[in-house]
Amino acid sequence: MADLVTDVLVVGSGPAGSAAALALATYGVSTTVITKYGRLADTPRAHITNQRTMEALRDLGVEEEVVAQAVPQELMGNLVYCTSIAGEELGRLHAWGTRPDRLADYTAASPSRICDMPQDLMEPVLLHNAQARGARVRFDTEYLSLQQDDEGVTVHVRDRLRGDEYDVRARYVVGADGGRSQVAQDVGLPLQGRMGVGGSINVVFDADLSHLVADRPSVLYWVLQPGADVGGIGAGLVRMVRPWHRWLIVWGYDIDGPPPDLTEEFALSVVRRLVGDDSVPVRILSSSAWTVNHLYAERYSAGRVFCAGDAVHRHPPSNGLGSNTSIQDAYNLAWKLAMVVRGQAGPGLLDTYSAERAPVGRQVVDRANQSIADTARIYDALGLLDTTDPELMVAHMAARKEATPEAEKQRAALREAIAFKDHEFNCHGVEMDQRYASAAVVPDGTPAEQPARDPELYSHVTSRPGAKLPHAWLTTDHRRRVSTLDLVGGGRFTAVTGIGGEAWVRAAAAVGERLGVDVASVVIGPGRAHDDLYGDWARVRGTDDGGVLLVRPDGYVAFRRRAAAATDADAQAALESALRTVLDRAGQVPA
Repeated sequence: MADLVTDVLVVGSGPAGSAAALALATYGVSTTVITKYGRLADTPRAHITNQRTMEALRDLGVEEEVVAQAVPQELMGNLVYCTSIAGEELGRLHAWGTRPDRLADYTAASPSRICDMPQDLMEPVLLHNAQARGARVRFDTEYLSLQQDDEGVTVHVRDRLRGDEYDVRARYVVGADGGRSQVAQDVGLPLQGRMGVGGSINVVFDADLSHLVADRPSVLYWVLQPGADVGGIGAGLVRMVRPWHRWLIVWGYDIDGPPPDLTEEFALSVVRRLVGDDSVPVRILSSSAWTVNHLYAERYSAGRVFCAGDAVHRHPPSNGLGSNTSIQDAYNLAWKLAMVVRGQAGPGLLDTYSAERAPVGRQVVDRANQSIADTARIYDALGLLDTTDPELMVAHMAARKEATPEAEKQRAALREAIAFKDHEFNCHGVEMDQRYASAAVVPDGTPAEQPARDPELYSHVTSRPGAKLPHAWLTTDHRRRVSTLDLVGGGRFTAVTGIGGEAWVRAAAAVGERLGVDVASVVIGPGRAHDDLYGDWARVRGTDDGGVLLVRPDGYVAFRRRAAAATDADAQAALESALRTVLDRAGQVPA
């Protein structure tokens, strides 16, 4: 007999684990979180929080709490390349959608704004709200092993305070135990790539640098100091943690050599080198070493165990995709677990988690590592790759200031190389346009959209099944402005239609009652509760007024019918068939 029984056991309390707990608790699922640590994250770690993640947090009711603590978009964007914070600037890039033309793209795409929310602030928001909604959390509780059977999973754990071991019985397990996941290893998830492709050091410190950055506020300041490290180029990163007094430095080390000796003296020397103003008082808070990885899982589950976050996609922090992908993994999985636990869906629905999220994980790992490789363009433009002599590197960098044809070419090459980093710092399509193809999506026979612009840099809106519901601002009958995204989610399916689509409304109610599933309905148009006064919805909905979009609890379009239903019977048959397919209940005899 197990000492603790729960519907879902979440192993790990990082962004993926805490987000899974929050979503599951929000949906009313009995959830327990265990973590071997005695507290949540105590260093900033992940920080960029993109619009898609903010949309998920909006649906889960914590967006405002995040916004209240996060650094807003307008203070994130002056990405600087320099020889030190106080030294010479080499170039700048408008990052995170802050260039005026890109700001329009970001603003049009979502009701939510990208922001900078350090992980040591994000985790408490997620987990504390999960606890407030009923999730149980056990700190200092270490996962040891698991055993699956037809009815559930028995997990053996150790209480690290008392020293005793005991069993937890769960119907399902979520392995969110990080980049060295024991859960993923124990269930044999197939991993591709390799760990330890590079080495980095983090140094967190307090220093008032406002006099150096007041006119160029940013999250990131890239520093190039030839000869300052074993690689010769001397590339480091100074990241704002809290404006403008707390910072984190990322500095590379030779992973093939001995591990660095992270003394306070060493950490202070790195800080002094990259800040470049020795008159500034500095207080070292922490230092740590970590490895750059290029590894992803080909599938995310085995039996009743599902892994998420760094357990299944491990990559450098380039593009700021890590915690975002982790939270979105959890958001995708949680509603499916909730419906299976409640008996509203068959177990096949859970198979769609891997089908939908594993391709995203691979894309993110490849994109983040490619962004590191793309930085070589900047080094090449500055003349840093054709010599190992630091003095010659400095001379090559200075040559761009000359009034010569060669220097003019060098200046142009540097501008182009920095502009190409848009693929790291303005990668809106990667962030927003994750498309799903699985049994939880009913194709409508239309071809995939052909992007008019670079699909990594630009978001392309569509209502095709497998895409996220497009955002458009609507007005309510009380003259309030609401997003289309605010009308869906909440752990339920939603049928979105317009004038002439009343048959879909009746069908949603009838089919939902017949299947025991909450299916809400929304009618958009003049004289209805929500109106499209701007005309934006009509431009992106992809249906006639009387057509319908059946939207999943995670905001993705599961089914689309472009035209109005001919009869109530036609509408009910179409919606019921779609829902049965999505919920893995197609083989059941209709009631």
